Amino acid sequence: MSVTIGALRESAPRETRVCLVPEVADKLTREGARVLIERGAGVRACFPDSLYKGVSWADSAAGVLATADVILTVQPLTLEQIGQLKPGAVVIGFMQPHARAAEVRALKARGVTSFAVELVPRISRAQSMDALSSQAAIAGYKAVLIAASHLQKFLPMLTTAAGTIRPSQLLIIGAGVAGLQAIATARRLGAVVEAYDVRSATREQVKSLGAKFVDTGVSAEGSGGYARELTAEEKARQQEVLDARIAAADAVITTASVPGRPAPKIISRAAVERMRAGSVVVDIAAEQGGNCELTRPGEVLEHQGVKIVGPVNLPAELAYNASEMYARNLYNFLKPALVKGELAIDWSDEVFAQSCLTSGGQIKHEPTAKALEGTT
Repeated sequence: MSVTIGALRESAPRETRVCLVPEVADKLTREGARVLIERGAGVRACFPDSLYKGVSWADSAAGVLATADVILTVQPLTLEQIGQLKPGAVVIGFMQPHARAAEVRALKARGVTSFAVELVPRISRAQSMDALSSQAAIAGYKAVLIAASHLQKFLPMLTTAAGTIRPSQLLIIGAGVAGLQAIATARRLGAVVEAYDVRSATREQVKSLGAKFVDTGVSAEGSGGYARELTAEEKARQQEVLDARIAAADAVITTASVPGRPAPKIISRAAVERMRAGSVVVDIAAEQGGNCELTRPGEVLEHQGVKIVGPVNLPAELAYNASEMYARNLYNFLKPALVKGELAIDWSDEVFAQSCLTSGGQIKHEPTAKALEGTT
């Protein structure tokens, strides 16, 4: 019997993305799966129901949850939704296990097999499944546009009859996917760009995009492509160099985060007070507490003439492309488990094994299990 794959209309505040776009729904049906979608699921991402062909429809989320064998989602399911899942269901999406303890416990109690896309291992074979990277690229792009809209200057150099306008100076802190996309976007718009990351290995990537790498003499190479947390001495040394570069910048975009932990504080109140009036800080890490001491998630505040912007869920502001990319990530993750229209998960595959959060009444992700149960 063919597996039924369900997609919901997202209910979280400010969430406009959809987990399943028409292109991917069509691919799943051609794999032999039945696709069941809540009506209006894609409307906010500019994918009206009329674009979906060959799928089945449900009038409510409850109708999808009670019927589907596999549930695809963007934001984590709510406790109420978890309670409505079909016995033995599989859920795939962002799970936020470090922040959603009650939901993780509910998934465990219901015997749900859940896969967290943020836990997909960063290996070459899984690049097409890497939802963190696809959505971070959108956030980096959008952050530059936000900075440009708040800055009281042109980004590029302009030569006019009224004289030459000097280009704006941008500093990008963090050279992961979001930071690199921010560098590329700022350079396309004509800004002079500097960038910094505690991982010295990013130096060449930064330079290849036409930006200058800020060398603080501190390196924090970590495992899995992430940065490790810095020591107090390293933070002080880093801060001294960065504060000087922050003061010289017209706009600063911060993207630094440590998985499962609050974002590191990199821009202090004192550093903001050294910036010129009219400067801007765009803090992509606002939802994790922010890289700037003054950041307030979801708000724009002004401190001594400097604007600090704390955007939340930036990918949802480009919902059409964000949904396309995310849906393709989910398809590439799920496809190896679809065999002649039926679900067959290969638990020896490291992608499935490492991204599994709960299964069989257990929390399979060891750090989450340790945090919630004190077990390893």
